[in-house]
Amino acid sequence: MDRARHLSRGGDPESGCGLRAATEGVGSITGRAGFGEVLRGHRRAAQLTLEQLAELSGVSARALSDMERGRSKGPQHRSVTAVAEALGLEGDVRQRFVDLARDGRLRDHWLRPSGLCELPRSVADFTGRAGELMWVSELVYAESAPGVGLVGLVTGSAGLGKTTFAVRAAHSLRASFPGGVFFLDLFGMSQRPLAAHDALGLLLSALGVPDTEVPGDARGRASLYRSLMRDRRVLVVLDDAGTEEQVRALLPGGGAGRLLITARRLLAGLEGVRRLVLGPLPLAESRELLAGILGERAVSDEESALTRLADVCGGLPLALRIIGNRLVSRPDWAASELAARLADEERRLDQFTAGDLKVAGAFLMSYEQLAPTARRVFRRLAAVPGRDVDAAVAAAAGGLPIEDAWDALDDLVDLGLLTDGGAGRYGFHDLVRLFARERLREEEAVAEYEALTGRVTSWLLRMATMAGRWFEPGYGRPERPDPDLAVLSSAGEAERWLRLNADNWLGAMTAAAQRGDHTLVLDCAESMHWFSDRWSHSPHWHEVFTLGAQAAAALGDRAQQATQMNYLAWVQSVPPSDPQESMRYAAEALDLATQSGATAQIAWSHQYTAQALRMLGRLDEAVASASRAAEAFKAIGDIDAHVQCLATIGNCRRDEGQYPEALEQYLELLALIDDEESGMTPGIAAHSRVRTLIQIGRCLGRIGRRAEAITTLGEALVLLDTLQVSNIWRAEALEELAALLAEEGRRGDSRRTYTRAAQAFEAIGDAQAALRCQAEAATPAPQRHNTADPGATSAC
Repeated sequence: MDRARHLSRGGDPESGCGLRAATEGVGSITGRAGFGEVLRGHRRAAQLTLEQLAELSGVSARALSDMERGRSKGPQHRSVTAVAEALGLEGDVRQRFVDLARDGRLRDHWLRPSGLCELPRSVADFTGRAGELMWVSELVYAESAPGVGLVGLVTGSAGLGKTTFAVRAAHSLRASFPGGVFFLDLFGMSQRPLAAHDALGLLLSALGVPDTEVPGDARGRASLYRSLMRDRRVLVVLDDAGTEEQVRALLPGGGAGRLLITARRLLAGLEGVRRLVLGPLPLAESRELLAGILGERAVSDEESALTRLADVCGGLPLALRIIGNRLVSRPDWAASELAARLADEERRLDQFTAGDLKVAGAFLMSYEQLAPTARRVFRRLAAVPGRDVDAAVAAAAGGLPIEDAWDALDDLVDLGLLTDGGAGRYGFHDLVRLFARERLREEEAVAEYEALTGRVTSWLLRMATMAGRWFEPGYGRPERPDPDLAVLSSAGEAERWLRLNADNWLGAMTAAAQRGDHTLVLDCAESMHWFSDRWSHSPHWHEVFTLGAQAAAALGDRAQQATQMNYLAWVQSVPPSDPQESMRYAAEALDLATQSGATAQIAWSHQYTAQALRMLGRLDEAVASASRAAEAFKAIGDIDAHVQCLATIGNCRRDEGQYPEALEQYLELLALIDDEESGMTPGIAAHSRVRTLIQIGRCLGRIGRRAEAITTLGEALVLLDTLQVSNIWRAEALEELAALLAEEGRRGDSRRTYTRAAQAFEAIGDAQAALRCQAEAATPAPQRHNTADPGATSAC
């Protein structure tokens, strides 16, 4: 029977009225009827039996019967199009007929698991990440704006366990996704990442779309994928995404489906995604994970050894897994033995290997994604001794303009090879630093490696020396700055650079000392003389001035060696002080200064001896030594140092309880400081005035002139703010003022001042004094404490 004969049986072959009326009736129910019912309606409207339709379409009568009775809810596309052709369906009616079959086919496949993109197994000893797992759980049930799919992006450097975390989260949420949970590795860090077109094909197949129904073009695949994600309650995990382009077509457009992506890169170009940055595990959780891997063996292993192993892994789950697996696979090994091996930094990275698990291999995949310039900056940063760097240091190490250094640092952060600590600081994970050092030694010639170390060391020391001299009278801003160094436009910038880069320039001092660059070391140590008083509680000064003294000895410069020894005597006078050590250093300085005829250093040794004797309570001896120093400084015309010696004499009188005599000494000292004809250096005079006012305030308080004492201490604190000095002077002045306010009955003011004093003590690391002030702030009482005297921390 040909098509003309078939149409003649349904009505007028020219008008087709009978068929049109029938199909319009059928089309009106396609929105609610199943494919079988619609097929039956079209067949009857065409007045065809099953056998006749089978003959016209080439589809068997039995297959047609199964379709109409609902046994075949989703027939193959070629069968549907053959039936539609035989029925003469056209336009929208034909499209609705084909779509209805496709929907049934998808529902049919949906109910039959495809077995594709199955979620990998989780690990039984998964540890920690409670907050991060809660974040994923909240993502599942969160609401989004219309047309905006909910997507979670988990980023972090290699070895942090992003895949393990995502798999664990997906398994725990499986019950929330009746439509299924699917996992697809995008191989973003490999040489051949999975293209979006291919990823869409795999996901569509996993979602139940027959191969014959998967569109051939990427746009069609993405459209079909979004429609399925909109209607299905599914979770798709895309692991190891490499670029935004690779995943952008895989983002859902809203609806019930959820998407979770892991990536080493930040993928900052993706819009509308919720971000979670995975960090290292805390030490306690690292220890717990290691114990979980070891199982029963963890009980018998030495606890301290396991803690050392967990610590050296730096919170990287991959490293912990490797260490745990090595111990489990070698029952005769002791945890302490492996911990001893890992103590050697030079060979540490080699120990993080277990079968096909390698920490260095994980880092290498990220390293290979970098452009040549970024690779060079990465490996050369291993020559910088500190824990973190800024762009100026990176530019110096990489030998490139600072603008290019910023770009390279951004790339390194993007791939998780550096961490962005904020404020323009970038840091290495300890194991990543070892990997960078390994790359440096393997990819650069020995001569270039040694030259690089020398350049970085020299740059850091010259930079620190320039910054330190901002605070030395007669220096400040350099007239002709070194074009190789970063620009420092103010004392504030110089101080900030010195504080933030302390580990770098101090490490450079040590390296330079080992290389025999004694002049660089001595210049740097000497430049810290004045700056050290602004940061007196830094733990660095003992090492700085020890290196300076050793450099001076190596150069045969006994006068400079005496100077550095006197600085060390000052270091021991800063609380928590060691007066015996201070006297020992001062005695060595006196001997060296006497041998070299360094008159000023002879006087300074007497002054530091006086301060140490005062701390020991040997006040008469302290006054004698300070008086000797004062006369020596006056004889050589050093009024600045002369004033400090007079202050020490006043402090001794005050310690003796001779407050009127001490007050008279301080008032005479203040007059000398304020005398413009005295010859004092203005900057030193400003600092000396503050310290003297504080002592005057203390004495006034002791003799009952509290109102004057409160006014004087307030004036001193205002000057401290002007000088931008925050150290022991501020803390003790605030505590003194708070006590006086309490004695005056001004309890509210006293509480607030004690709180400020506690904060000032915390800033300098004096926890005991901070707690004392906090207690007083809670219940202020008019009682006094014997606190350390700010005069004991005068500038070296």
